[in-house]
Amino acid sequence: MTSFAFVFPGQGSQAVGMLDAWGDHPAVRQTLAEASAALGEDIGALIHAGPKEQLDLTTNTQPVMLTAGIACYRAWRAEGGVAPAAVAGHSLGEYTALVAAGCLSLADALPLVRLRAQAMQEAVPVGQGAMAAILGLDAATVRAGCAEAAAASGEVVEAVNFNDPKQTVIAGTKAGVEKGCEVLKAKGAKRALPLPVSAPFHSSLMKPAAERLKARLAEVAIAAPTIAVVNNIDVSVASEPAAIRDALYRQAFGPVRWVEVVQALRARGLTHIIECGPGKVLAGMVKRIDAEAVSATVFDPASLAEVKGLLA
Repeated sequence: MTSFAFVFPGQGSQAVGMLDAWGDHPAVRQTLAEASAALGEDIGALIHAGPKEQLDLTTNTQPVMLTAGIACYRAWRAEGGVAPAAVAGHSLGEYTALVAAGCLSLADALPLVRLRAQAMQEAVPVGQGAMAAILGLDAATVRAGCAEAAAASGEVVEAVNFNDPKQTVIAGTKAGVEKGCEVLKAKGAKRALPLPVSAPFHSSLMKPAAERLKARLAEVAIAAPTIAVVNNIDVSVASEPAAIRDALYRQAFGPVRWVEVVQALRARGLTHIIECGPGKVLAGMVKRIDAEAVSATVFDPASLAEVKGLLA
């Protein structure tokens, strides 16, 4: 079988009913039961029936996306899919990758990501922070534009998600991001799209949230990974629990270096990079980063069978 990587999405891919295609698959059912027990609420009902407004709340979306990613991964394994040679996750998806790699138990990871979501939301009051996707400029130009906008406005605006060679997300104060969009449009951005999020994730404004997360991370059991995990913050593969904790702490207020993560996976000789979870966001990014990479998704029984054939 072809050597491959699984990558796990973060916020944005969630949808009401996103696990319905699995029906009563035992692996999915067990995962939903574990998630519900860990959080003290019916996660399966939230995923199945919503409402969308509840599913899209950051404090719900983060544990829901973790649950959905692990449900898909476990279904893959239960149906005879082999373990990937490496895993990675975009932003929140890094927690899913760590659960898949055996570093974190699902029962420990779910309360952790809910705390992460709560701390991020409380670090910057709703309406005071913002994010925007900048399309059509390279990362260096976006960084320079953010520095220019910050200097001109006295506000915080930073490049925080390097999603593909021509798409970078910026974050900061609302006024800072507005100024950043203005400057970057003048520098030739094709579009500057405000994102429907409630906090400036991965910016330096998240440092208070990271400190809260750090305290909880110190209490959570973390094991050495059984599969290589390429992290977002410095694009390295850590095996020591202390290094994994530090990467998760810094990730909360540091950039998601997704372009480099994909490049690092490809440098390991992995020709196939498979998105594991609902949606096709990361699969599209992979192709824009490296046109020679093979990207696909595993998120329902039909796509599972398709990917198994692709890797045979």
